[in-house]
Formats: sequence, structure tokens, C-alpha cells
Amino acid sequence: MRRILTATGDTWAVVGLSGNTRRAAYGVAAVLQRYGKRIVPVHPKAETVHGEQGYASLADIPFPVDVVDVFVNSGLAGGVADEAVAIGAKAVWFQLGVVDEAAYARTRAAGLDMVMDHCPAIEIPLLD
Repeated sequence: MRRILTATGDTWAVVGLSGNTRRAAYGVAAVLQRYGKRIVPVHPKAETVHGEQGYASLADIPFPVDVVDVFVNSGLAGGVADEAVAIGAKAVWFQLGVVDEAAYARTRAAGLDMVMDHCPAIEIPLLD
């Protein structure tokens, strides 16, 4: 976790991030921004969130992404991890409650770092 949070890079695609302030992704993205991360909202609505242009999919992002932070249910998360590999991300982060052991194995086999069932907004302040 420490390597992803400190050394992997500062561009984080947040899959499932929309303008809905009641969703966990909205608050987590704000924390990541406070810690110097550039967040990239990824949601079918492609909304601008926290001042950052949104994209409908990871494949639509026209610049490199370092970390893909996944706020979808476990049944969909493996597909997102595969997309993260396809776009050349360096790491995948599955949020609290998101677990897919097969996706973890595929992602690690592809050379990416990966975290499951943790929240960066909880972990990053612990680095101080």
C-alpha cells in the first residue's frame, strides 16, 4: 500500500466517481486531491467532479494513469482490473468490500501492484 500511495504516481483514475456527494467515491477522491493526487473521474456519465474532467471509460482517458481506484461491486471489479492492465496503469486499488482473487492474480501476473479491500483515504493519512 505504501508504495502505491507514495511512489507509484499521482494520477488516479477513480472508477465509479460521479457528482453524487453521498457516494463514498466522492469523499475519497477529495481526500486524494488533498494529498496531491490528480483524480480522474471514470463513470458512464463522464461528469466533471472536483474540478476534473470525467471520462466514460478508462480507455477514453487520453493520458497515462498511474493508479486505478475501483468503486464498483466485486462482480464487475475484475473487468475493471483487466482494463487497467490494458491501458498500462501501474497499480489497481480495490476499495473496501471489493474482492476478486482471480483478478488479483491476473493483475499481479501482468506486473501491476494491487490492493484489495482497503481505502486509500483511510491509509494515506497514516503515512504521516
